[in-house]
Amino acid sequence: MAERVLVVGRSPSVLLATVDLLRARGHSADATNQFDHVLEDYDVTDLDVLVFGGMVPAETKQRLREGILERNPHVTFVQGLAGIPGLLAAQVRAATSDGAPDGGEVVYDAAQRSLRLTLDDSAPVTVEAWWGTSFVPPEPKSASMYVFDDRLDAGTHIIPLPDQVPPEASFAGATVGSVTRVFAVGPMPAAVTRLAPTSATDDRLPQVARVATNSDDR
Repeated sequence: MAERVLVVGRSPSVLLATVDLLRARGHSADATNQFDHVLEDYDVTDLDVLVFGGMVPAETKQRLREGILERNPHVTFVQGLAGIPGLLAAQVRAATSDGAPDGGEVVYDAAQRSLRLTLDDSAPVTVEAWWGTSFVPPEPKSASMYVFDDRLDAGTHIIPLPDQVPPEASFAGATVGSVTRVFAVGPMPAAVTRLAPTSATDDRLPQVARVATNSDDR
């Protein structure tokens, strides 16, 4: 059965692109930037995953967590690492993945900027990277690339990240079989993290167009 996913964030383009990616993968997905109307606009009683964007104020996230958990104690909350649609979709895949990848493990080695995969059996492996290219609110820009896409035999494998992946605002994900893991490669710039509103009344960010999708509107 397809998981029901709701993405709560600010950027209209990121929200809509993320929903498109999730729906293309078979999820029943919606997104909204109407923080005060989440519990009225969406039936959260059978929600599986809720993703928070980085510009959602902490007190808003806490209020929504409490309100949703009262209605649905089984929901999984995911903190989005950055406003990058492919990354957010990968985080949902990671949140809905069960167990270790084919009995092995995937580890990111920050010192070597590489992924170390230990597989007990042969498995298809895909490694992707994402990074921010512009952080001007409310519409951040990003780029991505496939680093590896092939089948690997049992054993330990090292997959280095290419120099094209920058040292900040960058991320990597590895999918082994049906299991996905996501890693932060380079931290978000301090100038970006300082933009995050500190409260629901903090209006430091520009106004954005309203987004409140309905999964029935295909």
